[in-house]
Amino acid sequence: MTDEDRSCCVICWVHGSVQGVGFRYSTQHEAQRLGLTGYARNMDDGSVEVLACGEKNQVEQLVSWLKAGGPRSARVDKVLTEPHQPDREWTNFGIRY
Repeated sequence: MTDEDRSCCVICWVHGSVQGVGFRYSTQHEAQRLGLTGYARNMDDGSVEVLACGEKNQVEQLVSWLKAGGPRSARVDKVLTEPHQPDREWTNFGIRY
């Protein structure tokens, strides 16, 4: 098993103009395309929290997509990421409220 094949989870906080612009739905679509599990949810401070679990290479692709600005309707100012050990097993990529 190579390093790229290893399963991992990353939690991201996306800051900018990212609420009310379809950001969670676009993130869900991109994550599903990459075969990832986890969720996207709006936070009280106006950011979006994204938990992405799956093969390291695919998780990195999603993080790159987030840092590149996500959907066209959004404006991403910064993305903070850190490794995450989930407290449960995710079966799909959902939108949390």
